[in-house]
Amino acid sequence: MSSGPSRHTGKPTGGLDDAFHVFDTTLRDGAQREGISLTVADKLTIARHLDDFGVGFIEGGWPGANPRDTEFFARAQQETDFKHAQLVAFGSTRRAGGRACEDLQVQALLRSGAPVITLVAKAHDRHVELALRTTLEENLEMVRDTVSHLVAQGRRVFVDCEHFFDGYRANPEYATSVVRTAHEAGASVVVLCDTNGGMLPAQVQPIVHTVLTDTGARLGIHAQDDTGCAVANTLAAVDAGATHVQCTANGYGERVGNSNLFPVVAALELKYGKKVLPEGKLREMTRISHAIAQVVNLTPSTHQPYVGVSAFAHKAGLHASAIKVDPDLYQHIDPEQVGNTMRMLVSDMAGRASIELKGKELGIDLGGDRELVGRVVERVKERELQGYTYEAADASFELLLREEAEGRARRYFRVESWRAIVEDLPDGTHANEVTVKLWAKGERIVATAEGNGPVNAFDRALRVALEQIYPQLAKLQLVDYKGRILESKHGTKSTTRVLISTADGDGEWSTVGVAENVIGASWQALEDAYTYGLLRAGVEPAE
Repeated sequence: MSSGPSRHTGKPTGGLDDAFHVFDTTLRDGAQREGISLTVADKLTIARHLDDFGVGFIEGGWPGANPRDTEFFARAQQETDFKHAQLVAFGSTRRAGGRACEDLQVQALLRSGAPVITLVAKAHDRHVELALRTTLEENLEMVRDTVSHLVAQGRRVFVDCEHFFDGYRANPEYATSVVRTAHEAGASVVVLCDTNGGMLPAQVQPIVHTVLTDTGARLGIHAQDDTGCAVANTLAAVDAGATHVQCTANGYGERVGNSNLFPVVAALELKYGKKVLPEGKLREMTRISHAIAQVVNLTPSTHQPYVGVSAFAHKAGLHASAIKVDPDLYQHIDPEQVGNTMRMLVSDMAGRASIELKGKELGIDLGGDRELVGRVVERVKERELQGYTYEAADASFELLLREEAEGRARRYFRVESWRAIVEDLPDGTHANEVTVKLWAKGERIVATAEGNGPVNAFDRALRVALEQIYPQLAKLQLVDYKGRILESKHGTKSTTRVLISTADGDGEWSTVGVAENVIGASWQALEDAYTYGLLRAGVEPAE
């Protein structure tokens, strides 16, 4: 006898009705992305993030198909207590020639304890005949038998019509009959899948409208992103009457990915005026996006709509001038609505307005001093001509801005000289040693350190020298290092730019250095990183 629905996956408590579904399939479809491999613990963590975001349904995987998904559903029953979402098990219709009540895979779906089951069904006649190797009539019976059996067992059933749009274009009568059969057998939603991702919005909309009219079924949409139109195709289906959208967090998925959950939800809430999340949850979107990226161990896309760190970043001086008057002139929404923030990027394209707004963002009052702002603009343009970049090095820019505003550079230490030695050892490895001579608080310090590279040795030598004077530096940790050769046509004489990201446990900042060699550029970026870290710690400059 099959088990009933688990305790944690009953009716959602988020205050939303059943009129529109946000269905997330990150744990199954999203996990098919190249480079993603989720443990059961990872899946449970992501599920909790998605429930916190407020999606209505979380597809957890295919119980019975592999031990990991089977374990996930077993642990989910004991370890989760969702506040908003219902857990969904994924599987297929019964085998050809069999009976749903005897099908082992169908029995595994029931044992999962999930109150909702999504069945994948063939909707393309060629797939039925070539992949399933059965008749078109038997495929319809497989849909009818499996859906009705699961419904009789107290489960809510959604049916994913695989390759629906390609099948519809090849044989619209048969593809429509699959939808009608699933609906008549008791499926709550029949999902039209663009499995190959080849559709365009102008093609999706009329097909969804026609199928809705012909069958009377409640329709959903599942779009892959192979044409770059998955989000647009999803919204086109909604325009045509679909009331169930299937997406993945950050668009993760096989090949180029799936319809991205976050721009779809943002569009539905902010552009369509549909209430698809519990109150206040849209403001959690950026945090949730980045948290899930952390779990799957992929760097968040900086240019992702709504949630990317560059989604509301402004660089051009013309934009900044308008934003100074009214931010809405160059922003389609207030970034706070999705938990993001506006950022002003400083570059050689910056004008006075960019500098003034950036100063305000950094908490530095420029007091309408046009001469000061003009000096900063010219200095930025001059230094970017030399190879510096400040749009990716906010900390270095803030130090430059403070230097101009205060009339002096913040000096916590002064380097007298440094020397780096790289020795080629007989075993093929290298020994890296750096010696620095510097002054801090009137004291001359000489320090030597070794590292796994000359830059690492430099960092260690500076720490040995400075931490005895400034113990606050012990908290600092280098979290990223990037080096780039500028004007490579000069070969080994080319200028090098180094960007360093540093953290102190409470925040992270980036600094830049430019020199004719990588160690000199690294030294500049490290000096700014330490100086900014001491500034954040509230330490007064020694000079």
